[in-house]
Amino acid sequence: MKEINDIIVAYKKAQTIGLKTALATVVKVEGSSYRQAGARMLVTEDGQLTGAISGGCLEGDALRKAILAIHQKSNKLITYDTSNPDDVEFGVQLGCNGIVHILFEYIDENSSENPIHLLEKTVEKRNDSIITTVFSIEKRNFQIGTVGFLTDETTALFSSINSVKNEITESAKTALISKKSTLSKVEVEGNECEILLNYNPPQTVLVIAGAGNDAKPLVETAFILGWKIVVADGRATHAIKSRFPNAHDVFIAKPEEIINTIEIDENTVFVLMTHNYNYDLELLKLIIDKPLKYIGLLGPKTKLNRMLDDLKNSNIKVTEEILNKLYGPVGMDIGAETSEEIAISIAAEIKAVLSGKNGSSLRDRKEKIHTDTVSI
Repeated sequence: MKEINDIIVAYKKAQTIGLKTALATVVKVEGSSYRQAGARMLVTEDGQLTGAISGGCLEGDALRKAILAIHQKSNKLITYDTSNPDDVEFGVQLGCNGIVHILFEYIDENSSENPIHLLEKTVEKRNDSIITTVFSIEKRNFQIGTVGFLTDETTALFSSINSVKNEITESAKTALISKKSTLSKVEVEGNECEILLNYNPPQTVLVIAGAGNDAKPLVETAFILGWKIVVADGRATHAIKSRFPNAHDVFIAKPEEIINTIEIDENTVFVLMTHNYNYDLELLKLIIDKPLKYIGLLGPKTKLNRMLDDLKNSNIKVTEEILNKLYGPVGMDIGAETSEEIAISIAAEIKAVLSGKNGSSLRDRKEKIHTDTVSI
């Protein structure tokens, strides 16, 4: 979601100063690649890049292709084959061992069927969404491009695919249910095309209860990751916006006021670090039954055990489901000591939990790092 936000901001800036743009999207990957299908990059006609479609190895050539798409005002599909270790087409031996198909779309700012408009829809509301992009591996075929947006509540499809609107809608609904990016096939005006159904979860919201100095590096780390950050504390001397310039919201609040202020969903996470046991306990009581996947508790294991006892004494049943969402001591075991190191360990743990991973070293992983985009 950070990449999409950054692209939207960069596009609006380019509009303001009169620069033409193109959107590069990884639509299909065969084998291994640094970025997977759905990765995007905005390119301006003066060569500014926002987002990424690789680890940097393809960007140079992609810049030239994007500028060509801008000058020709057309969409283009380019295939990069990095599977041959002796291939020096790009001036380096990439070694990614995969084939990457990238669609370059000219962005017509005067068109109502502008792909950036669809990206904007993904950040308007906190909904899971699917962005649909239609393309053809046959480069000579007309490349339709990004044409649709779907959530549980809204479906928006451009007129360019009216003839296959129902097929694309049904495929998007299937991808939305699975919460995974998928590929599907469709025939458009006699040409066989593929559809990238790119799944996008809502932006992660990190609620930090505690505005002490040790919360500052956690705010900065979460900001880099593109999360929305809320800092709340009962102390007027600490909960000051100037202390946390990169937080989206900073306010003085009692535990119940936090709950009444914030919309909580499964992409919301909490870290309780006020260093005030009673404050943390009262907040924990209020969020324990919310649809959260992660509640981090700063402090030793003895603090967590004491809290669990106090919850039971308050007639709150501590189920296995509740225990699974509690992370105390908070953070991954990386030997963190300083507040900056602890912030990294907390952010890594949150990312692992939300991604359904265990946080182990990739060196020890037997399977591929990335799951292939499934065809439906």
